[in-house]
Amino acid sequence: MSLVISDEIVKASRLSENELLIEIVVMLFKLDKISLGKAAELLKIPQIRFQRLIADRGICVHYDVAEFQQDIQQLNTKGWL
Repeated sequence: MSLVISDEIVKASRLSENELLIEIVVMLFKLDKISLGKAAELLKIPQIRFQRLIADRGICVHYDVAEFQQDIQQLNTKGWL
């Protein structure tokens, strides 16, 4: 699915298209609608850069036991543990 945002909305926001995308992704992350990894992927930036971006805005990383277990599994799969 594609979402088309009218030029009028972009102009009214006084943000560039990229800045508006960042705001949308940060909002979705803050509302716990997307994960940290998905947010970074959508913005095409490393996760650590996204973490800095949200930290600068005073937004905490959502990290629960299930995510911790997924991280451990991924590290094991890559042979890093």
